[in-house]
Amino acid sequence: MRWIQSPRELREAVAGRSPGFVPTMGYLHQGHLALVRRARDENPLVVVSIFVNPLQFGPGEDYDRYPRDPERDRALLEAEGVDLVFAPTAEDLYPEGFATRVEVAGPLTARWEGERRPGHFRGVTTVVAKLFNLVRPRRAYFGEKDFQQLAVIRRMVADLDFGIEVVGVPTVREPDGLALSSRNVYLTPAHRREAPKLYRALLAARDAARAGRTVAEAEAAARAVLATIADFTLDYFAIVDPVTLAPLSDWVPGARALVAGRFPEVRLIDNLEVYP
Repeated sequence: MRWIQSPRELREAVAGRSPGFVPTMGYLHQGHLALVRRARDENPLVVVSIFVNPLQFGPGEDYDRYPRDPERDRALLEAEGVDLVFAPTAEDLYPEGFATRVEVAGPLTARWEGERRPGHFRGVTTVVAKLFNLVRPRRAYFGEKDFQQLAVIRRMVADLDFGIEVVGVPTVREPDGLALSSRNVYLTPAHRREAPKLYRALLAARDAARAGRTVAEAEAAARAVLATIADFTLDYFAIVDPVTLAPLSDWVPGARALVAGRFPEVRLIDNLEVYP
């Protein structure tokens, strides 16, 4: 496995090879490794990037304290048979004078995470576009846990004719249902016990949908569960169209429930398809 920092060296290493690509911010867990395994199954060459992207963190967010463990990441990726790891510094990707931003405009990025984290998706699409131009992948793999991000990346790829297949991989969960996230390490023991209720709320919405209840009734069922979470501030809960992420008043195939909120020490997001 090659560990590469230089963009120039990366371009030379992948020239003409159309790899499968897994972009990450490191501090890897089984959710990331599910992406890597899917890429390994579907591509002769696999590239993983590790880069904590400063452009997608807003003021007061956790860029400086975001968990990092490059040696552990290296060992995990080597065990999975990854061919190349690209681990640049911020200066490597954003050298002096860097002034370009890539943005998906409109409601897709204005709602939900876009409203709560202004500028976040502009940072995501800028770095992903740059990584796509460096890696030139055939396929790129993203977790469904960040469902809005997945939708935004798909929109960017379609609009800018990248010619890349964007593959969404199902969320990996702990046995109690908590979606795996690098930020889960921040949870106190008490809040770790409360956190799985986000998933239980999503399941309540799905159960209501399967029982023939309306969208409003499914939302009410989920909110009743969310109201029982100690020390938790709800940012949003919504049932949305799976492509546009517009809130729904009537069911459509693939309708998705989105939830986000905060414990004092960490913010969590989750989602689930609730209507077949």
